[in-house]
Amino acid sequence: MDPALRTAATGMQAQQTRTDVIANNLANVNTTGFKRSRAHFEDLLYQTLQGPATLGSRDTEQLPAIQVGLGTRLTAVQRIDSQGSLEQTSRPLDLAIQGEGYFEVQMPNGNTAYTRDGSLQVSDQGMLVTGQGYAIQPPIRIPKEATSITVSETGVVTANGLTAAAGGTQELGRIELARFPNSSGLESMGQNLFTETTSSGEPIRGMPTENGNGSIAQGYLESSNVEIVTEMVDMITAQRAYEINSKAIKNSEDMAQTANSLMR
Repeated sequence: MDPALRTAATGMQAQQTRTDVIANNLANVNTTGFKRSRAHFEDLLYQTLQGPATLGSRDTEQLPAIQVGLGTRLTAVQRIDSQGSLEQTSRPLDLAIQGEGYFEVQMPNGNTAYTRDGSLQVSDQGMLVTGQGYAIQPPIRIPKEATSITVSETGVVTANGLTAAAGGTQELGRIELARFPNSSGLESMGQNLFTETTSSGEPIRGMPTENGNGSIAQGYLESSNVEIVTEMVDMITAQRAYEINSKAIKNSEDMAQTANSLMR
C-alpha cells in the first residue's frame, strides 16, 4: 500500500477522534460540574530514506538524514479541570465548590466516588444524598423537624427551626472535601462521578477552606467549563483537517493510477 494512503488515513482517524471529544463537550455544556476534555496526538515513527551524509572529510559540513513521517496517533484525552462559573439557584441544598476539591459519596458497593455536582437532596431516611441517591460522606442526617438548612462556606451544616427545647438550631455535621495530586487522572464513571486511580494519586481529605481546599457556596451550582465558541472553532478546524486528509488520499490514488497507465 502507498505510504501516503496510510499516513492520511491516520490523520482522518485522528480528526474523527477529536470530533468525538468535541461532540461530548458540547453535549455536556449544561451538565453540572462537567469538565471539558481535549484530545492529544503524537507523530508516528519516521522512515529514513537516507542516513546522515558527510561532505568530504569529517571536519566538513554534514548533511542531515532524510526522513518521511508515517502519520499520527492518539496519545491521551486530557480533562481540563478549570473552575466553571457559578450559577445561582437559591435552592438551599444546591452547593458549589469554589476552588479545589470534590464531594465524597458512597456507592452501593461500598466504594467511594467523587463529584463536583452539588445538587443534593434529602432521602426518605433523612440522609443528605446526591441526585442519584448516593450518601454524602461523612453521612449527615437532617431532622424531620428542621424547617431550613444552612451550609457555611467552611462546610458546617446547621438545621434551623427546631423547637426551643432543642435549642432552635442544631449543628448536624461538616461536609468534607477531597482533592488529588493529579485530578486529571481521575477515571470518569458517568453520572458526574469519578473514581481514584493510580494516576490521580490518593485523596487528600480535609475541610473546606483548609489545606488548599475550596469553599462551599450555598444556593449555587458549578456550571460546565465548556466554552461553546471555542468548541465550535475546534470542530471547524477538525472538519477542515479531515477534508484535507481525504483529499491527500484521493490525490495519492490518482497519482498511482497515472503511474499504472504508463505500463499499458
